[in-house]
Amino acid sequence: MNYIDIFLEALAAEKGRSEKTLVAYSSDLQHADETIPGGLMGADENAVQEYLASLPDKASSIARKASALRGFYKFLMLEKIITKNPTANLELPKRARTLPKFLSVDEIELLISSAGDIKNAVRLRAMLELVYASGLRVSELCELPITANLGDKLLIHGKGAKERIVPMHPGAVHALNKWLDARGDNPSKYVFPSSGASGHITRDGFFKILKKCAVLSGIDPHRVSPHVLRHSFASHLLAGGAHLRAIQTMLGHEDISTTQIYTHVMPEKLIDTVEQYHPLAKKIRG
Repeated sequence: MNYIDIFLEALAAEKGRSEKTLVAYSSDLQHADETIPGGLMGADENAVQEYLASLPDKASSIARKASALRGFYKFLMLEKIITKNPTANLELPKRARTLPKFLSVDEIELLISSAGDIKNAVRLRAMLELVYASGLRVSELCELPITANLGDKLLIHGKGAKERIVPMHPGAVHALNKWLDARGDNPSKYVFPSSGASGHITRDGFFKILKKCAVLSGIDPHRVSPHVLRHSFASHLLAGGAHLRAIQTMLGHEDISTTQIYTHVMPEKLIDTVEQYHPLAKKIRG
């Protein structure tokens, strides 16, 4: 019996994991099963530790494989297929978390204004406004259905089939409505339809147009991507005083620890606050 396939089927059915996640888990578990003497079903704690220690020294890759193993063995324990979990005392390697890249508010405004110089400018401006206004993932933006439009809010179906409602500021609402008017009576169920196989504009398509926008606005195109716009949304909200929990909800993060990476903007904000409000901040000492 192939317990890896059974585990992956459970992840898809019960956890709603994406196809990309399932493929990654399948690859990691198959590799471990082929590498560990006796395979996954015969592995003990030492065998698992030795396997992880033998992997190339890349923390993110080791952490992902360790996560797949922990999930797999936890599933086997819950299903009473095994009686001892070889990853129960496993310590995941710490992942070096790099700060998210983001653009300044002025750069965002330049980027959005440059959309007017590109073919299908109305559509592009709406896409840029939505990403920056609501922090959408690029897949959520490209696959946005017409039914997601709630006037001044969007109903987003995010990772793990989880729904969230995100607000839009008036400028984004205006840009979206302008595009919907230009889109006319197109029968597609998507807000941003395409004649391609997917039926909607693709990630690559949006990515390429975004790079062209960066060039037109005088911004290094290597600094611009859909993820950078999402990071900019979160960073600028936090710097403006938004609560971290609210940002977590809007981004669709399951765990607050994922959102906490955006606190990189706080030191500058705290300095500004002290300089503005502390009674002795403006007093020059001799």
